[in-house]
Amino acid sequence: MSKTIALSGTKNGVISVTEINEPYGKGSGTVASVGISLSGDANNPEWKVHIPLENLDDVIKALEALK
Repeated sequence: MSKTIALSGTKNGVISVTEINEPYGKGSGTVASVGISLSGDANNPEWKVHIPLENLDDVIKALEALK
């Protein structure tokens, strides 16, 4: 699964959300990767965070609370 979202307040910026299996080598857990690219290059974001899938529900709840 992969999704690219236009980054509000920028000309070309994007937010990319993707699932990465074994990001830290064989046996490491799957993560949701959220990247920010001001240049619009979703494949090479300037900033990114990896969230273990086991933490995803709590992170979504925290983000919803900010909304």
